[in-house]
Amino acid sequence: MSFLWGIDLGGTKIECAVLDADNLQTVRLRRRLPTEADRGYDHILSQIGTLVDQVADELGERPTAVGFATPGVLDPVRHTMKNCNTVVMNGRPMHRDLEARLGVPCRLANDANCFALAETLAGAVPKVKPDAGVVFGVILGTGVGGGVVVNGKVIGGRQGIGGEWGHIFLHPTDERCYCGKRGCVEQHIAGPALQRFYERRTGEKRTLAEILQRHKAGTDPAATETIEFLLTQFGRGLSTVINILDPDVIVLGGGVSNVELLYTEGVERLKNYVFNPTPDVLVVQNALGDSAGVFGAALLVK
Repeated sequence: MSFLWGIDLGGTKIECAVLDADNLQTVRLRRRLPTEADRGYDHILSQIGTLVDQVADELGERPTAVGFATPGVLDPVRHTMKNCNTVVMNGRPMHRDLEARLGVPCRLANDANCFALAETLAGAVPKVKPDAGVVFGVILGTGVGGGVVVNGKVIGGRQGIGGEWGHIFLHPTDERCYCGKRGCVEQHIAGPALQRFYERRTGEKRTLAEILQRHKAGTDPAATETIEFLLTQFGRGLSTVINILDPDVIVLGGGVSNVELLYTEGVERLKNYVFNPTPDVLVVQNALGDSAGVFGAALLVK
């Protein structure tokens, strides 16, 4: 029996999952260790090696290849990591180091691409449109990211930034994005950005869940203004992606994706900006939840 090995390399935990290659819904084994990134890059590599050894011992065989979901991206030109919020990885030749440590081929993709791949092959997409050729996976959480899958393959692009719609310019802002620019989609519809939007109008700090609840109650005009802002900017930002990619399915993930209005009113608003008199847009919620990253990593070596 053949297995697919995937590792989700997070800031706090490293998770390994082994899938049945003939039945992607079957998880043969799943284990995790703490990342302990504060102990440095070499320690992270050591933790990965230890985890693979533990899983191999328990499974009774070693991997022939391993896929990795990473917090940043492997620069295709310099062959080093970049844009990692686990900053000790930045500038490091992680692909080379992992293959040297594990002794097998490794494939790396950022976590948004892995999310998109997992939902395409084993998550929401097969349920709603099994013949989908182009899928765009959206992460709406503390940040905004995305991944492009075409005919079952991740499209990372020449610079490894394919799908990064969170850094499309949307509308001027006073604050700079962490990327150094102003006006990024992420500065408008990421969870923290929406909380700041509300706080600027009320002087109060509230979670997005609280803001949404107050909007539904109809008693807080600032909460309603915040949700209206989310829906409009979501429509404007995502319409740009649709006009370029024209995907069959868009899958939403991350904490903000739990706002149910995105799938109704949000979709209606994006239709106002799509270059088609009769927009046909299928936007669905993810099916795999927190498992998407490690599943997608395993599917990189399918």
